[in-house]
Amino acid sequence: MTDEPHPTRASIILAAGKGERMKSPRPKVLHQIGGRAIIDHAIDTAQALGCERIVVVVGAHAPQVRAHVAARLGERAVVIQDPPLGTGHAVLAARPALAGFSGDVMVTFADVPLLTAATARKVFALRRDGSDIAGLAFEAARPGAYGRLVLEEGGVLLRGVEAKDATPDELKITTCNSGVLVAGAALLFELLALVGNDNAQGEYYLPDILALATGRARPVRVAFAEEEEVMGVNSQSELAMAEGAFQRRRRSELMAAGVTMVAPETVHLSWDTKIAAGAIVESFAVFGPGVVVEAGAQIRAFSHLEGAVVRQGALVGPYARLRPGAEIGEEAHIGNFVEVKKVKVGKGAKANHLAYLGDGSVGAGANIGAGTIFCNYDGFDKYDTHVGAGAFVGSNSALVAPVMIGDGAYTGSGSVITRDVAPDALALGRAPQVEKPGWAKAFRARKLRDRAKK
Repeated sequence: MTDEPHPTRASIILAAGKGERMKSPRPKVLHQIGGRAIIDHAIDTAQALGCERIVVVVGAHAPQVRAHVAARLGERAVVIQDPPLGTGHAVLAARPALAGFSGDVMVTFADVPLLTAATARKVFALRRDGSDIAGLAFEAARPGAYGRLVLEEGGVLLRGVEAKDATPDELKITTCNSGVLVAGAALLFELLALVGNDNAQGEYYLPDILALATGRARPVRVAFAEEEEVMGVNSQSELAMAEGAFQRRRRSELMAAGVTMVAPETVHLSWDTKIAAGAIVESFAVFGPGVVVEAGAQIRAFSHLEGAVVRQGALVGPYARLRPGAEIGEEAHIGNFVEVKKVKVGKGAKANHLAYLGDGSVGAGANIGAGTIFCNYDGFDKYDTHVGAGAFVGSNSALVAPVMIGDGAYTGSGSVITRDVAPDALALGRAPQVEKPGWAKAFRARKLRDRAKK
C-alpha cells in the first residue's frame, strides 16, 4: 500500500554516519539489500507514506551518497552535516530544507532498511491521537547498549534512560528505543534547540528531546515494531543478517500470494521481483533486479534471472541464465545451460540446452538446437539475429549477425550462417563431407608398425 501524497507529512532521513565498521570503500548506506541500496529502502518507505517532503542528511565525507540521493530526489533534498555532531545536530541541519513546513516530521535512519510503511503508519496514528511526540519501540532479545524506555499503560513514556546511565533494575528492561520518531515540525525544532552536548562525545542526541517533552508535560507515546524491522546495519555481518531478514520477508509475501517455492530458504529475491500466483520456483533460483514471472511459469533449479520477463506457462532451467532484455514467451522452453540476453522468445519456442541467444528474436514455435550461438558482437558493435516462426536451427549452428532466418526455414547442424535464409529453405554453411575408404584401418596399422620399431 502506498499513500497518496500527504501535505502534512515530511521525512528526515539521517545518513551522515561514517560506517567505519563496514571496513569497505563503499559508503555504508550504498551497500545493498535485495539488490537495492540500503538508503533507497528508507526513501521507499518515506515515499510509501506519502511524505510531501523528504530530506536526507549526509556527511561531507561521502560525496557518493550525496550524488546518489540527488540523482533520485534532487539536490534540494540533500543537506550536508559538517561537522557531524550527533543525531540531534543532524536533524537541526535539516531545518532550513523544511522552511515553511508545519506538519508532522518523521525522523528515520538510512541504515535501517527493513522498516515498513505499515509500521511507520502506527507512529503517525499516535500523533493523530494526541501525542505531541510519537516514538517507535521494540522488545530486544538482548538489550545490551540500547537505550531503555520506561512506559506506563497505553505506551505512555515516563522516561528514557541510556544503558550506561541505567540502574541494575532499569537494565532488566527489554523495551528499547529504535530512535524513529514523529513530531510536529515546530515542536521538534523547538526542543532540539534546547538539547545540550554535555556528554563524553560532546554531541547533541536526538533522544534527549523525549525527556525535554515529558518534562514539559508534552505527551509522548510509543508504538511497537519487531526487533528485526528496526535493526541497524553497521557491519558486514549485520548487512548479511538484514539481507537474510529481507529474503525471509519477501519469500513469505510471495508464498502468501500463491507462489509455490519448493525450497524457499534457497531462493534469492530482489526488492522488485514480481512473481504471479501459480508460478513455481525451484531450489537455488536467483532473481536479480527487474524480473517479472507470470502465472503458470516454472523457474527450475539453479537458474539466474535479471531484467527479464517470463510469460505464462514458460519453463526456464535448470541452470539457465536470463540477462537483461530477455523476454520468454508463453509456453516457451529455455533449458539447461542456455543464456538469453536481449532476445524476445516467441510462444512455444524452445532452446532446450547449451545455447547463447544474444540480441534479436526467436519466433513462435521455433527450435534452437544444442550448441547454437548468436554471434552478435564484432568487438565494437552489437548486431541482431532474428529466427522466424517455426524455424529449425540445427545443433552447433553459428548465426553471424546481422542475419535473419525466415519462417519455417532450416539450418543444417554445424553450419555457420552468414547470410539471410529465405522462409522454408534449408541453409548449409559447412564443408562437404569427404570419405576415404580404408583410411582408418591403414592408419592404425602404420601406427602399430611405428610403435613396434621403437
